[in-house]
Amino acid sequence: MAKFRVRVSTGEAFGAGTWDKISVSIVGTRGETPPLPLDRLGKEFNAGAEEDFEVTPPEDVGRVLLVRVHKAPPARSRPLAPSAGDAWFCRWLQLTPRGRALCFPCYQWLEGERSLVLREGTAKISWEDHHPTLQQQRREELQARRETYRWKTYIPGWPRCLDEETVKNLNLNIKYSVAKNTTFYLRGGSALAELKLKGLLDRKGLWKSLKEMRRVFNFRKTPAVEYVCEHWQEDAFFAYQFLNGLNPVLIRRCHHLPKNFPVTDAMVAPVLGPGTSLQAELEKGSLFLVDYDLLAGVRTNVINGRPQFSTAPMTLLYQRPGRGPLLPLAIQLSQTPGPNSPIFLPSDDKWDWLLAKTWVRNAEFSIHEALTHLLQAHLVPEVFALATLRQLPHCHPLFKLLIPHTRYTLHINTLARERLIAPGQVVDRSTGLGIGGFSELIQKNMKQLNYSALCLPDDIRARGVEDIPDYYYRDDGMQIWGAVERFVSEMIGIYYPSDESVRDDSELQAWVWEIFSEGFLGRESSGLPSTLGTREALIQYVTMVIFNCSAKHSAVSAGQFDFAAWMPNLPPSMQLPPPTSKGQARLEGFLATLPPVNATCDVVIALWLLSKEPGDRRPLGTYPDEYFTEEAPRRSIAAFQSRLAEISRDIQERNHSLALPYPYLDPPLIENSVSI
Repeated sequence: MAKFRVRVSTGEAFGAGTWDKISVSIVGTRGETPPLPLDRLGKEFNAGAEEDFEVTPPEDVGRVLLVRVHKAPPARSRPLAPSAGDAWFCRWLQLTPRGRALCFPCYQWLEGERSLVLREGTAKISWEDHHPTLQQQRREELQARRETYRWKTYIPGWPRCLDEETVKNLNLNIKYSVAKNTTFYLRGGSALAELKLKGLLDRKGLWKSLKEMRRVFNFRKTPAVEYVCEHWQEDAFFAYQFLNGLNPVLIRRCHHLPKNFPVTDAMVAPVLGPGTSLQAELEKGSLFLVDYDLLAGVRTNVINGRPQFSTAPMTLLYQRPGRGPLLPLAIQLSQTPGPNSPIFLPSDDKWDWLLAKTWVRNAEFSIHEALTHLLQAHLVPEVFALATLRQLPHCHPLFKLLIPHTRYTLHINTLARERLIAPGQVVDRSTGLGIGGFSELIQKNMKQLNYSALCLPDDIRARGVEDIPDYYYRDDGMQIWGAVERFVSEMIGIYYPSDESVRDDSELQAWVWEIFSEGFLGRESSGLPSTLGTREALIQYVTMVIFNCSAKHSAVSAGQFDFAAWMPNLPPSMQLPPPTSKGQARLEGFLATLPPVNATCDVVIALWLLSKEPGDRRPLGTYPDEYFTEEAPRRSIAAFQSRLAEISRDIQERNHSLALPYPYLDPPLIENSVSI
C-alpha cells in the first residue's frame, strides 16, 4: 500500500510537548485504518517541534475525510518521564496522500488518554457536507462540546454563564496559559505586598489628607495617573471624562430638559454667557445630559461596619461654540427635585461644587463597573463565547472567524465569579453597592439593554453625539468598527453566496438563538435577533460580536487604573450621605465622605490587575492559530491587518499632540478577546 507522510506541529507554550504516544487513524470514503503509530528514534512531540513521520495504511481507505488523533501513555516507562497522561498541544497535522498535502488545523490541548477528530482545513457550512461520515462528525463534535460546556444561572436576571465553580476545573483549551497565569498572580502579589508594607491595606480609618492618597499609586505611576491627579478638580476634565474616560457611553444630546431636573436660565447664565438661554441652547443641540437614574433605590453596602451611601445624579453639560471644551452646567444629586435636593452649580462654593462632582464620579464608578464593564464587556461576551463553542463545529467558517475572539474569556469570567464578585470578595467588601447592589443594577439594565447599544454606529446615532468635538472614543471606535465590518463582509461573502444560504445554515441559526435565549433571556424587547435572514444582518451581527469582544472591552477596561488610581476622581464608595443643602461642605467633610483606606487599596489593586494584560497577548487582528487554510480568507485577514495598522498610525499621530493621549482603541493595544 502507498505510504502517507504525516507532518505534526506541536505548540510552543510551556508544557505543550508530551511523553505520551501519538497515533493516527485515517478515515476515508472506503473505510478507516487502525491507529497508525507516529514513532521514530528519540523523543517526539517536543514543544515547538515540527516532525515528519511515515505511515502505511493496511488498505486503501479512498478519499480522505477525517483524521483521528489518539494520545495514550507509553507502554513502558521512560527514564525521567513524568506520569502518564500529560497534556499535549497540537497546532496542526498535515497528511500527504498521493503527493497532495492536506492540512488539518487543530490548535487544541489533548489531556489524558483520549482521541480527537480533525477535519481538513477548508471551512464548510453544514449544507456543504454531503458525505454521511462528515455529517455525523459535525453532530458528534457538537454533542461532545455541549456536554463539556454547560449553561448555568449564576444570579437570576443575569445572562447565563459557564457552569463551573472554579478555574481549577476548566479544561486546558479555555484556561490561561501557564505564562499568563503566573504573570497575573505575580503582578497582583507585588501590588498587595507593597501596600501592605506601607500599612495601608489593613487600615480601616479615613485618609488624613488628599496628599496621603498619592501613596496608593506611587508603586505604579503612569503619565495618565499623574495627569488625573493634577487636573481632577477642573470642570473641563470632569466633562472630558464623559467623552474619553472609562465610561464614554452614557452622554447623550439633550433637546428637552427632564421634568425632574428644573434648571433655570439664572442658574446657568454665568457659564452660557449673554445673548442666549437654556431654550436656545437646547434647540441648537449644544446641551448634553448624563443621567444615572438606574441607581435610584439600589441597595448599598456596609464596609468596616459602616453603612455606605449612593445617589442617582443628573449632570447637564454645555458644548461651547467652535471647539471649546465641554463644561458642566448643573448637577442634581437625586431623581427627585426639592428643598433637600439642590441643584449644584459651578458658581457655588468650591467645596460644594467639588463634592457634587465627586458624587457624580462615584455614580460613574458604580454604573461603569457593574454595567458597562461587568455586564456588557464580560458577561455578554461570555455568552458569545459559550454559544460559539456549543453550536459551531470546528470546520464552520464562523467558528474559525470567532474563536480567536473568545480566547481566555471563560477563564477570566470564571475567575471573576470566584475571586471578584463572590460574597466576601473585592466587590462585596470594598465597593459602595456590594454584590447586592451590583446584582440589582444588572437585573435593571438587562430589562433595557438593546441590540443598538451593542452596535457602535447605532449607539452613537441614538445618543445624538455624532458631531461633538474631541470624542476620541467615537472617532477611533468608528474606524475600528468600519475595519471589522469590512473584514467580516469579505469573509461572509466567501462562504455565504446568498441570503438563502444564511437562512439554511442550521448551526448558525442555533448559535443566534442560543445567544438570544441564554444571554438575553429570550427578551424580544432587546431587539437582539433570534434568527438571521440576510447576509447584511449576519455581517452586522458578527461585527457586533467581534467589536464587543475586543475594542469595546479595551475602551472600558484598559484605563481603569489610569482614571481610578487617584481615588477622589472615581471613588468606589461614599461614607456620608449626599448633601441636602449648600454651604456646609469643607475639606474635612470631603475627606470623611471618601472611602476608607483599606477599601481604596483593595479596589485599586483589583483595577491595576484588570487594566493590563498579563502577557501572552494577541492584539486585534493577530491570528497565529491558522484556522483558515484557503487563500481567499487569508487575503482578507492580511487586508484587515493592514487597515488596522493604518488606523494605529492615525491614532498615534493624533495622540502626539494631546496633553492626555487616548490610547485605549489603538489596535496594537486592543486584545482580540476579553481575557483580563
